[in-house]
Amino acid sequence: MLVSQVHAESPNYVSASHELESFQRQVADRFQDLASVPSDELLSLHSVRKLLDAFLCCQEEFRAILFKNKAQLTKPPLDRLIADFYERSVKALDVCNAVRDGIEHIRQWQKLLEIVLCALGDGDLNNNGGESCFRRSLGEGQFRRAKKALIDLAIMMFDEKDSGQALAYRNRSFGRNNHGSSHSKDHPLRSLGHFRSLSWSVSRYWSAVRQLQAIGNNLTVPRGNEVVATNGLAIPGYTMGCVLLFVMWALVAAIPCQDRGLQVHFYVPRQFPWAAPILSMHDQIMEESRKRERKSSCGLLREIYQVEKCSRLLGELVDSVQFPLSEEKEAEVRQRVKELRNVCEAMKEGLEPLEMQVREVFHRIVRSRTDGLDSFGRGHNPE
Repeated sequence: MLVSQVHAESPNYVSASHELESFQRQVADRFQDLASVPSDELLSLHSVRKLLDAFLCCQEEFRAILFKNKAQLTKPPLDRLIADFYERSVKALDVCNAVRDGIEHIRQWQKLLEIVLCALGDGDLNNNGGESCFRRSLGEGQFRRAKKALIDLAIMMFDEKDSGQALAYRNRSFGRNNHGSSHSKDHPLRSLGHFRSLSWSVSRYWSAVRQLQAIGNNLTVPRGNEVVATNGLAIPGYTMGCVLLFVMWALVAAIPCQDRGLQVHFYVPRQFPWAAPILSMHDQIMEESRKRERKSSCGLLREIYQVEKCSRLLGELVDSVQFPLSEEKEAEVRQRVKELRNVCEAMKEGLEPLEMQVREVFHRIVRSRTDGLDSFGRGHNPE
């Protein structure tokens, strides 16, 4: 039952009607804008950042609604519905940690790509794609070095089982240093050891798909009597639950995560104004995941696909060269290297802002839940 349908049954709700309906429209508008991009760009770095921006805006507006209705938060059934939302939010914290691990994993790929670019190009990633005043000739040594890096990259990108285990050993937080002894000087991941989880540790047995299923568990449309009893506040609670689940699902779809999987039941009645764009995005992402060239990918992020494609084409070219290298073949190699460099630069520029947004989502969820628990506490213990 939509909020506008309870006016006759709940006269006390009329004063809040405009605000709650406005919230539904704003969520719909934001996701309609996100859904308007071509399907192959839905999970680009730019689009994922816009998705997180939309989530943060929805979260802040939802928080403002709850703040204005503090007195009702401790009354049943709203107390249970809001508590359920906060529990889902806590589960989303581990997804943020896992996505942060995945971003760090991509950075390890970049180190191998730098080796390739340095071996076959005129410099490293820091030359910003500019032309060198001195063009090195390409010899067998450079090709052997590049070939080894490309093989290592292919292993790292496609051996999801091993990479998942490696990621599982990392416990990290956003912004808190850890100088403990668990990361010794000789530990292979010692450079990554200054992060420590603010939520549960992501153990080697942690599963992204199971965590998403836990977030979506019992996420059901409020019954008519619940909408009436809460003066319509049950509806934005359900809306934010769906938004949270979809955003976390999209992050897992895009970024390498331990035990990735998209097999999560996601159903929203189309009577909600925001349902159509969210379901459209869900369907398009699922369709993209079914494409033959994406099935074996460790993430549906558009830039990951571009790295996979460019590195594969360059690898095939490197395998085919014979020495002495002809001018035509050398020009072809340099063109492939230029394409790979452009993809790497786009990835490098977009990863840090994305990581900052994931960090902000993490902290905003923590802060929102803390504020909510404080409101519950004041409700039960009035001054």
